[in-house]
Amino acid sequence: MLKNFYHNDPNLKQILQDQLPQPFWEWADKELGIFGELCAGPIDERAVHTDREGQPKLIRYNKMGKEISEVWLNEGYRQTVEETYNTGIVAYVHKEIPALEQKGNYVYAFAQAYLLSHAEAGFYCPVTLSQATAYLIDHYASEDLQQLYLPHVLSIGEVELYEGATFLTERQGGSDVGANEVKAVPNGKSFRISGEKYFASNAGACGLAMVLARMDGAPEGTKGLSLFLVPWEENRKEGLLRIRRLKDKLGVRAVPSAEVEFSGAKGFLVGEPNKGLGYMMEALNLSRVANAVASLGIMKRAYLEARNYARNRPAFGNPLTHYPMVQDTLGKMATKQEVELNTLFHVIQLMDKVMGKQTKHEATEEEQILFRLYVAIVKKETAEQAIHFAHEAIEMHGGNGYIEDFVTPRLLRDAQVLTVWEGTANILGLEVVRLIEKYHVDTIFIEEMKKRLANINEKSVLSEWVTRLEEELSSLIQQITLIRSSKKQELQTYYSKDIAHKFAILLESVIAMETAVKRGSREEAVAEVYLQHTWNKDEMEADPVTLEYFQIICG
Repeated sequence: MLKNFYHNDPNLKQILQDQLPQPFWEWADKELGIFGELCAGPIDERAVHTDREGQPKLIRYNKMGKEISEVWLNEGYRQTVEETYNTGIVAYVHKEIPALEQKGNYVYAFAQAYLLSHAEAGFYCPVTLSQATAYLIDHYASEDLQQLYLPHVLSIGEVELYEGATFLTERQGGSDVGANEVKAVPNGKSFRISGEKYFASNAGACGLAMVLARMDGAPEGTKGLSLFLVPWEENRKEGLLRIRRLKDKLGVRAVPSAEVEFSGAKGFLVGEPNKGLGYMMEALNLSRVANAVASLGIMKRAYLEARNYARNRPAFGNPLTHYPMVQDTLGKMATKQEVELNTLFHVIQLMDKVMGKQTKHEATEEEQILFRLYVAIVKKETAEQAIHFAHEAIEMHGGNGYIEDFVTPRLLRDAQVLTVWEGTANILGLEVVRLIEKYHVDTIFIEEMKKRLANINEKSVLSEWVTRLEEELSSLIQQITLIRSSKKQELQTYYSKDIAHKFAILLESVIAMETAVKRGSREEAVAEVYLQHTWNKDEMEADPVTLEYFQIICG
């Protein structure tokens, strides 16, 4: 029985202790202990109910036959909303934590989100959308709009909470956002928004929607899109927007995703005209990091369920953990999850510098470029691993893992969407290619990795890996050079996912070694297993490291 997701993750504790100032760390440690117990208990129990019996329902008409487009949410879900937002998971990035008299940061907010995702990745989606909405209003809305709406988005119980939503996708466009057709017509100090958004998550549960639309006379394509703040309830009650239907999704059933029609809905311009996609791409980077956080949460929950089941399930006179195949599986899961969590929080720490309102202009150009690369490759890698981990957990349970009485089927269903949300592997691969072509991110990345490898002490037990990783960096240079020199333009996109994966495992490898040098023997074992499995996985070992270090890593 998992009683507290925070106390089950000493790696997370160490990350936070390393990255937060001491007073902040002491406060966060206490708060996350409370939240970790809440996530493993009541929130997890309500997640089961929402997934099985309490999914959102569209109420199209009231008893008098008037179309109202309301979304029903079960009471347990509403309680989770109140309890989660009141922790400051959205608010404390943008306003002071009363106990500390200072603002929080993304490191702390995403630590909360990671624990939440152990229980309910579907519910974390609306939280992410609210974080993105808060970011866009705080950074780009007028002072009047900020005063009117930001207190509601950042509410921790003082005023009515307005959850957020970001509506990009249209039926004819999908990832091709430049094909968007939703229109915005001036109407005094506001605009009238008309058109359809085809995959609008948190519709009906949000208080505000951030919507991309095109004003009359604006250029075609992405350069003609502007960003608008659309108050939900005001427009719904006036019949200026309607929900056509809720999507019947494979997983993440807690979040209502809908097709929404705007019929002259009131909206307010955010930022400058025709710069909407640029603003939304910044918010998309936030959402991609959140996607990786959700993936890591699912990975950790899958590992914990697999490990605990294997410890307590007897087979042929021994617990499953007695057998080498099981030890190998659990050892690889534990090390991959820990290394990726360390990598993700390295990215989040950089995110605080690149995307924080006060620190945004302190980040160097190279840091901003590396941040974009890291977001793309970490999002891609973690989303794919979440599916793999859910699969491994099911297999560890055998037939039980396929039965909905266990959490494992829901983990797999919820994980599947994470490869799609916020950009598929193809889209992320193209992002990496663009960064290479436009900003020479490959050169910046390779120099950064070489510099960090040079800091690995020659006396470290992992020092022999420095040479290997330097060779792999040279191999990456050769691969990119070959693609650049090709006369076939399509060759660049063909190999884009492979290149993105190579970037990801190189970054993870360097961070695994840095962590081992900093922390000591257990993390050296973690790094050794990770490096062997990543770079020598096709070689047979006389003494497999996963078996040698199983007790050290998995306990």
